[in-house]
Amino acid sequence: MASPTVKEASVSQSDLPAVDDTNPKDPAIVTLVEPEETPEYQSVLSSLFSRRRNYDPDAIATVRSVFDDPVLQKYYIPQPKYENLHRFDIEERWTYREEARVRRKTDWLILLWILVMFFSLNLDRGNLANAAAGNLLDDLNLSTDDYNNAQNMYRIGFLIAEIPSQMVGKRLGPDRWIPVQIIIWSLASGGQFFMHNRAGFFACRFFIGLFMGGFIPDSILYLSYFYTKSEMPFRLALFWFTDSISGVIASFIAYGVLHMEGVAGREGWRWLFLIEALISIVIGFLSFFFLVPGPTQTKTRWNPKGYFTEREEKIIVNRVLRDDPSKGDMHNRQALSLKMLWQSLKDYDLWPIYLIGILFEIPTAPPKAYLTLSLKGIGFTTFQTTLLSIPVTVFAAINLLIITELTERFHQISLFGLFSQIWSLPLLIVLYTSAGKLSNWGLYAVSFILLGWPSPQAAQVGWCSRLSNSVRTRAVSAALFNITIQLSGIASSNIYRSDDKPNYRRGNSQLIAINVAAIVVYVLSKAYYVARNQWKKKQWDSMNSQEKATYLETTNDLGNKRLDFLFDS
Repeated sequence: MASPTVKEASVSQSDLPAVDDTNPKDPAIVTLVEPEETPEYQSVLSSLFSRRRNYDPDAIATVRSVFDDPVLQKYYIPQPKYENLHRFDIEERWTYREEARVRRKTDWLILLWILVMFFSLNLDRGNLANAAAGNLLDDLNLSTDDYNNAQNMYRIGFLIAEIPSQMVGKRLGPDRWIPVQIIIWSLASGGQFFMHNRAGFFACRFFIGLFMGGFIPDSILYLSYFYTKSEMPFRLALFWFTDSISGVIASFIAYGVLHMEGVAGREGWRWLFLIEALISIVIGFLSFFFLVPGPTQTKTRWNPKGYFTEREEKIIVNRVLRDDPSKGDMHNRQALSLKMLWQSLKDYDLWPIYLIGILFEIPTAPPKAYLTLSLKGIGFTTFQTTLLSIPVTVFAAINLLIITELTERFHQISLFGLFSQIWSLPLLIVLYTSAGKLSNWGLYAVSFILLGWPSPQAAQVGWCSRLSNSVRTRAVSAALFNITIQLSGIASSNIYRSDDKPNYRRGNSQLIAINVAAIVVYVLSKAYYVARNQWKKKQWDSMNSQEKATYLETTNDLGNKRLDFLFDS
């Protein structure tokens, strides 16, 4: 069934043969529906924003794809070493009821543990703000500039590890590499219990970032083995929703643990670092048992039956490949060569989203990082500050889910990203002009709305994956996008400086300028991808079926450079 060579490709809905729809329930005579006709029950929010369309749950849910074109299908067959090849079948069909059951099962068995692991990451990387509320800076005789530099050390470690970690993960498999990462960074995080000076502080933050680097792109690549492109954005929204909720849980943990001030002669913030590291290390060891290599490799000595039945494995594999045939171009433990890495790095069609990655979070990042310090600075106590950060986090988490849902519903990633920048701009202007004039609660109200902005991060990570159109590029682009976010963090952590406090007027003016620049970049990115699609579509539509087959047979175009692939914008 497998072809001797595999071209990197994407699903094209054009020029597919007509299909007899005499009896949709007869497995021998089926209607393959277009993707947009599929019932919308992929996310919780779908039921909140629209009424489900009426559909027969026992009708065929299989979508049309290039595999239904007898002329073109051979150019999209998975490579011979693809680990799920034994479950791939062009003729495989399934119902809406079966598809919903498999998706729900995958959410509980695969996605849920990914969210638990992400919780452990955010517990360890986000505890610094709570520790700062517990007088860490004063106890170690550190300035706010030292606080900024420690954040930079964390991000530098993250940057160094991103691509090497991703390459190790691609070779060993995320199911093996991610648990190792969690255990190592938990040890580094627990080491903060013993630090006594600036050097120790910087070293701990650097090693935490170094060992965390690669976790997020590894997890995203792993999820792509189980979900279609349209299902990924909301799952990624849950990913960053967990980020926010972990912040809430961490705040409650901090509220309790910071009361341990003086226990065994130690400051409360030391116990905070230690207890949260212990939680993470337990999650790391359990991850060896819960993670599996892929949808057809779930049987283990402690779970001999596996997660999925043979029928469920066939549904997962075939629906994922029908949605994106490029996911069959590498197996899940195939290493990335240096040539593959270079091909991905020089992919100029992804550069616009990397530029967005550098800019889009900066306008809100310094106010977020300084929220606890700012609240303490205007008179709130340590425990009031800890509790006041919770509503901000919840508001941001809800807005994250909403904007991700809307982005996917209307297929306008650039425009909703633009909306997120328009949200923050007037609030930054208020901080610039009136920060010193607002009451304590007035300043908190402005900060609440600003930091509750609808972050498009989940949608943009999914966007980056969609623009890649190959496993090779998808693995690297996820790491590169995360690198741009860390670069963004380094830049943002140097905007609020000691000589500019308490109102940070100079810093807020810089944030306004960057916010405007981000708006311009979103507009230009939209224009770029629209223009690229118009050029590609013109070339592709000018060919007949035989010419398209010849192109697929002979082309040297790879991944998103192929004429049969169009960019989401």
